[in-house]
Amino acid sequence: MTPEARAALVKAVVFDVDGVLTDGSLFYGPTGEAMKRFDVKDGHGMVLARLTGLPVAILTARTSPFVEARAKELRLAHVFQGRVEKGAGFVELAAALQLAPGELAYMGDDVNDLPALSRAGLSGCPADAVDDVRRQVHFVSTRPGGHGAAREFLELILKATGRWEAALEHTRK
Repeated sequence: MTPEARAALVKAVVFDVDGVLTDGSLFYGPTGEAMKRFDVKDGHGMVLARLTGLPVAILTARTSPFVEARAKELRLAHVFQGRVEKGAGFVELAAALQLAPGELAYMGDDVNDLPALSRAGLSGCPADAVDDVRRQVHFVSTRPGGHGAAREFLELILKATGRWEAALEHTRK
């Protein structure tokens, strides 16, 4: 099945954070707080998905107040932080969304994401994901993590599910 055919069946989208929604860099402030850089275009894609009725969620092994703040700003459906076992976290997240795991799309970038990626109906990764992940997913973005990979994944899904025109309509208001 093509990535577009798989994308047409997606009912919710889940993203890893480090290396997907960020470029994987961690910046430490003077008091030791870790900061992350998020891409505005990725965020706008998540807002467009939400506005067209496509839930977006986060599943990450780390716990960060910056992730919580970004998710709140974008009004994401769910934020599952501190989930080191991504496969179990993915199944739990699907249940919270009242969907089967195969109805979700998941984008991850490293080997700890493989259990979630293998359960997703559509799996994707940024261009700079590790080789083991790039070999096993349905979709490899042309863009690196934290620099538009999530947006490209969302556009594929929005177009395949017939939501793209509605998303564009939200930008014309």
